[in-house]
Amino acid sequence: MEISEKLLCLFSTDVSAEEDRYVIEVPRQEVETGDIDPGEVYRVALISRDEAGGADTEASAQPQSAPSEPQPPVDVGETRYVEIEDIGKQGDGIARVERGYVIIVPGADVGERVKIEVTEVKSNFAVGEIIEETF
Repeated sequence: MEISEKLLCLFSTDVSAEEDRYVIEVPRQEVETGDIDPGEVYRVALISRDEAGGADTEASAQPQSAPSEPQPPVDVGETRYVEIEDIGKQGDGIARVERGYVIIVPGADVGERVKIEVTEVKSNFAVGEIIEETF
């Protein structure tokens, strides 16, 4: 399955019935730490559980925990070459890597191409420190 570079967030949720419509809930952390804002309009793609998480038999063999969510595509200590695409609300550079995953790069400006070392990894974003200004 191919995933667009324009993907802003990815999470698992239930679809619930509410009178004459169906509702999906966006986790609070996706709004607080992501690139989405309440009141804005976004496209939503729904992927069947079989596509997203494998067959049910595989899921039952795994320990029960939070819904299966994709793991971050980076690890602490990893070095990456990234291009800064945007500036966040606090003035930090923002780069996107696989599946639209966000890496926040303090001190970087839009259009810069920098080599970073990943210093912190969360489920929906990471923080990277510049180790080489341009490449």
